[in-house]
Amino acid sequence: MKRLLNTLYITTPGTYLARENETVVVRHEGEVKLRVPVRGLCGIVCFGRVGCSPQLMGLCAQNGIAISFLSSYGRYWARVQGPVSGNVLLRREQYRRADHPEAAAEVTRDLLLGKVANARAVLQRAVRDHPQSPGTQQIAEAGERLRLVLKALAQPVSVDTARGYEGEAARAYFSAFDHLITAQKDEFHFSYRNRRPPLDRVNALLSFLYSLLVHDTAAALECVGLDPAVGFLHRDRPGRPGLALDLMEEQRSFVADRLVLSLINRWQVRPEGFEVTETGAVQMDDATRKVVLTAYQSRKQEEIEHPFLGEKIPVGLISHVQAMLLARYLRGDLDAYPPFLWK
Repeated sequence: MKRLLNTLYITTPGTYLARENETVVVRHEGEVKLRVPVRGLCGIVCFGRVGCSPQLMGLCAQNGIAISFLSSYGRYWARVQGPVSGNVLLRREQYRRADHPEAAAEVTRDLLLGKVANARAVLQRAVRDHPQSPGTQQIAEAGERLRLVLKALAQPVSVDTARGYEGEAARAYFSAFDHLITAQKDEFHFSYRNRRPPLDRVNALLSFLYSLLVHDTAAALECVGLDPAVGFLHRDRPGRPGLALDLMEEQRSFVADRLVLSLINRWQVRPEGFEVTETGAVQMDDATRKVVLTAYQSRKQEEIEHPFLGEKIPVGLISHVQAMLLARYLRGDLDAYPPFLWK
């Protein structure tokens, strides 16, 4: 099993990253703030105005460490990655399946089964843990609509039909999301999913964590030799990591959404830690971003029993395991892609 390595997150504007032998040196305003050996890192994620020396980029590329650049909102900008690993035959098979309507529909359906089942599990757990809370009836009704979507997805469907079911499931799930927030309700109210830029605090948290999850998933796909850009559910678009977005779908509610709810309901983030810009966009201040990053790293260290492997793994390795299973399916080692199902 792959060892879970650390990700270095850089959030302070004006920071510059450089190489010093086999070490990443983090400087701000000319002062060295941190030195991190590249051995033990699996990725570097830079938010906002952060610079990086060509020498460090070369060192990271040689060691298989991806450097991602995101806006201060968490929107993906660019990625520096070394030579592609894996063999060309696997990528050719990925492209063939993505272009074949029936093969693409099969993978899409499996991915969505995982996504909808895990979203429903989040709702069901809320009903079970807080049966007397206001909104329990609405949460239960949304869970029932997700059950019907799962029933529809049990039959073979085209990719376009599957996308329609995905939209229906997302509307049902997010219609109940505000009822999952049990603290700081006035300041962390959720009406609907918005992004680019997020217009409220809850969406700012969701978008930020989804960006981190995409980074981790793209890195996992590269590690097993798959192309993160060519997906099945998400259409090809320049600059969009379609397959990373596909594979992230089944993890969103379990990894990101539950963490957002935990941060709000446990008062780990506070309303004053968010800023509203002149355009109406809502973004976190540096202190809140660090709280979220620390919580995300801790979440990745938690262990779960993987339903298909039947063994305990850190949450941070789910992307790697699912990427490996997808590669095995594309090679013909598995009859179907086994989505990640939270139990």
